[in-house]
Amino acid sequence: MEQFRGAGDKATLVKITVLRGNNLRGNKAESILNYVRAEFNGIVLGDSQKLDAAVDQGVDYNFTCSFECSDAAHTLDDMAHKPVILTVIEVLPKEKKQKEEKTAVIGQAIVDLLPLLHDVTVCVPEPLLSGVQLSDSNLLKVTVETAYSVPEVWNPVSGSGPPSSYVAALQVPLTAEKEQVLMFSNGLLKVGGESEPMGRPRKWPLGPLLAPGAQFIPGVSMEGEPIEMEDGDLTSIEDRDFRKEAETNKKRVSWDTERRCFLDVDGAGEDETQLSFHGVAYVDMAPLLYPGARRVRGAYQLYPFYDSDLLVKSAAIGTDSVTLVETEQQQQVNTEGQMYADSRTYIIIEIALEKSLVPKRSPEELAKRVMELIPPRAPLPRRPAGAERAVQEYQAQIASVAGQVLEQYQQLFGPAFLPGEKPLDPTSQEQRKTKLLGELNYSGKYFAFKEQIKYSVVRIVREKMLRTEAFSDPEQLQAFLSQLYVFLVDEMHVALNKTQPRPLVDGAQLIHFAKEAQLNGDYQLAAQYYQEQLTRDRSDPAHWFDYGVLYMLTTDYQKAEECFHYAVSMEQTHLPSLLMCGILAEMGGRFEEAETFFEGATCVDPANVVAWTLFALAQELLCPEGGLSSSYHLALARLQLLRAEYGSAESSLKEALHDNVWALFGHIHHLTGEFGKAQECYERTLDFVTDATDTHPVYLRLGSIYLQEGEFQRAKTTYLRACKSSPSCLTWLGLGIACYRLGELTEAEDALTEANILNNGNAEVWGYLSLVCLQTGRRLEAEQSYKYALKLNLQKEAVLREIKALQDHVGFGNPCF
Repeated sequence: MEQFRGAGDKATLVKITVLRGNNLRGNKAESILNYVRAEFNGIVLGDSQKLDAAVDQGVDYNFTCSFECSDAAHTLDDMAHKPVILTVIEVLPKEKKQKEEKTAVIGQAIVDLLPLLHDVTVCVPEPLLSGVQLSDSNLLKVTVETAYSVPEVWNPVSGSGPPSSYVAALQVPLTAEKEQVLMFSNGLLKVGGESEPMGRPRKWPLGPLLAPGAQFIPGVSMEGEPIEMEDGDLTSIEDRDFRKEAETNKKRVSWDTERRCFLDVDGAGEDETQLSFHGVAYVDMAPLLYPGARRVRGAYQLYPFYDSDLLVKSAAIGTDSVTLVETEQQQQVNTEGQMYADSRTYIIIEIALEKSLVPKRSPEELAKRVMELIPPRAPLPRRPAGAERAVQEYQAQIASVAGQVLEQYQQLFGPAFLPGEKPLDPTSQEQRKTKLLGELNYSGKYFAFKEQIKYSVVRIVREKMLRTEAFSDPEQLQAFLSQLYVFLVDEMHVALNKTQPRPLVDGAQLIHFAKEAQLNGDYQLAAQYYQEQLTRDRSDPAHWFDYGVLYMLTTDYQKAEECFHYAVSMEQTHLPSLLMCGILAEMGGRFEEAETFFEGATCVDPANVVAWTLFALAQELLCPEGGLSSSYHLALARLQLLRAEYGSAESSLKEALHDNVWALFGHIHHLTGEFGKAQECYERTLDFVTDATDTHPVYLRLGSIYLQEGEFQRAKTTYLRACKSSPSCLTWLGLGIACYRLGELTEAEDALTEANILNNGNAEVWGYLSLVCLQTGRRLEAEQSYKYALKLNLQKEAVLREIKALQDHVGFGNPCF
């Protein structure tokens, strides 16, 4: 980039034409003698001729003036932040003995010249910037809003005291050698008592040069944002009450001023104003180095100003600094700065760039790069006509066989299908299945069914998968058979879904049960649920993501990565899978791959805290010594908890200081066996939130702790809440156990029955049903339930001993085998 020299090496003439004024009102009711004065950068460009205008009527000025834009005077930076001021001046009638003409300002208009810097040629004979200069330059916008909790000794200007002014200044690093001081003068001291309104307009940095109402920049205003999304200081939970009080009731100084700064290779000239500064705030500019980042905003605390501290801070962490001064006649600068620290003064600042310093790769480029990192799935060869007919024939044969099997089933158990008959007992399902298979084998129908389907499978191999020759390589044969098996199973489910009714348990319940089993460490049961979900629908990336998370918990990272890759290959914008692909790449030391996945995630959801946090850990741009938000530490703790790094996760949570960290603290204590501490954290979680989305594991684990401690009434209440929010086999089981321990046998049986409906393969449910039946004297049901508990391999030794003791006491219930 080369230094701007006007347009080439000459200055560019900027012309301003005022055509007409409308709806003019003077100091008197009659006609108005008036003219227009044009000013720019403190210079009067010219006055129009004096014209008469009727009140509320228009007047044609047709007045033109101009100035030259160059690197010597009226620079590009001047045009970026200084408007042209058009003032309508009324000439008042002369009075007796009056020598000089009197005038009065009746209105002002502000002309923003910023569009001229964006290559607009309407008002100049040639562009101010060439295409290359426009591409290489940038526009910086700095907004100083309000300094809160200023020293209480500051008082509004009064006639009795000396005048005061409030000035903020920011040193902007334009190049490696040059800096520019941006001045924000004329701060307004307010006594507090109410909050600053949101949506208030931003002001020009010209102060008293503008008439009331003309000082606002058209079309731009200040909008608030949640504290946890800010980049500065005072973002913790403990600081929020202080900030609420300061921003409502305490004294503050308000600027609400935006200063624009044009940045080229050498930047604009430095201001020569010299001031002694009392306080300084340090603004961390590192977030502007994120790809695509263009803005930082936050509350920055003020500290006493010392040159040595400024040099050390700026050199150590690459911060910029904002200095604040309250100048007063005969005031001592040395004592003023400490007042900021005593009052905990802070200032709200926003720094924005028109273009990011580090370009962000386009979504198209990132999507292409992500797909390059994912191993390609072997596509099934496709030939339209014959291949489709082969698949259709296979599905037809599957439907035919299914119909014949159903017919055989009805022959064996027919009465149950007649209207008004009692439905089949779900507990004897396995017996019916065994009997059906035995009948099919004995009658020869099983062999006949295989022969019926065989020819359609051969057609699929030949016409769909284009394989007509034998395999010479055993590994290739095995890979082909695996691919064929997956395809045939998928098509079988397609055919059966066309003929079968909707299953009793839907997909959402399957996922809920899988995650619940996963939470309890029963990974085998969780895998069964996930596999069942995938057999129903293999095209949803969320199902593959859930299955991958299960592999993460069992430390089978290779299988987990395959699942996440599979999800991304189906949907490149699936954010959770992109993040997990990045995490596994980082764990494997493939840092460039991790960076690509994380950057892709930030492109999918630019506001996602977790994505940016992980992207920063690839990038190593976040400095652990300062300025990290609660959301950052919370996201880091979740990542560490997923990796079973419990000590690190606890440290991160202590830094987060967020409302919902107590659940995570509880999980850490529960997983490390500190159940007393876990109970305290879980109870605190439920005190904080009433509708949290992640309370289900809190209910399950807290209820389990209550059962262990013998607090059965509290366990009952906890499990009841879980059953109302997310009912499952485990929530009903917990409720049933609590009711049984309380002696509420009817309620216990009802809850255990609900649990059995949702999962009749849970051995502990059958064990407690046996206990209830023994207590109520139902011998046959007690024996049957005990049989199923043993068949399903009940592992709870305490429950088995309790059943045996109760059997001995009542004299029945131990079945004969």
